[in-house]
Amino acid sequence: MKKTSKQSRPKKSSSQSKGTTFHLDCASDPKEIARVEPFIMKVNEVARLDDGALYRLLVAATEAVNNGILHGNKSDPNKHVLVTCVLSEKELTFTVEDEGKGFKPEKIPNPLDEKNLLKTSGRGVFLMRSLMDEVKFHITSHGTKIDLILHLLK
Repeated sequence: MKKTSKQSRPKKSSSQSKGTTFHLDCASDPKEIARVEPFIMKVNEVARLDDGALYRLLVAATEAVNNGILHGNKSDPNKHVLVTCVLSEKELTFTVEDEGKGFKPEKIPNPLDEKNLLKTSGRGVFLMRSLMDEVKFHITSHGTKIDLILHLLK
């Protein structure tokens, strides 16, 4: 995975049909999770999401970055979690890429099963799926990529 400089400013993509693209590069340090909210607020200066959509994105995106840092990269300081947010006319796609070994989303236990209710972890993917319009997992030899998609009503 290519390491890029840390930035959270919006960058117009070269194609108008693709919309506006934002980038954030997080080191694999749990303290970096605190950078997600200000990044999303910067995105929202352009996206102008309603309060409900903004909250859903904040929770799901924070969970995705947290999972990338802690579970994907195992907090390895030599690895990064790359965040890309593409805002188009019809949707907002928030992509999180880690450099971990991947996992099988279908193998994650259901946190609503009685035996899992009191567990202190295992709810991140459930929350992402519950809050976003679409969640897509791409497991590659370079890590895991998650697309969190909000459909925009205009």
